[in-house]
Amino acid sequence: MSRICQITGKKVMVGNHVSHSKRRTKRKFYPNLLTKKFYFEEEDRWITLKVSVSAIRTINKIGLKAALENAKEKGYINKY
Repeated sequence: MSRICQITGKKVMVGNHVSHSKRRTKRKFYPNLLTKKFYFEEEDRWITLKVSVSAIRTINKIGLKAALENAKEKGYINKY
């Protein structure tokens, strides 16, 4: 499974590592992803998602069902 958040769509970004002498080499910035289980009350079951920490805050704020519907609408997740 790739390093993409299933709720927010965050993924690996590419940038430069800059040394003291200002020499630039390519590097990657990885999202802060966790594999977490959520209880989906509407269907009375557990769902395992690979989410970023900011997505966990979003789920706490707007709820799991609304977050899953937004992710499905934006194309980050196919089914849940």
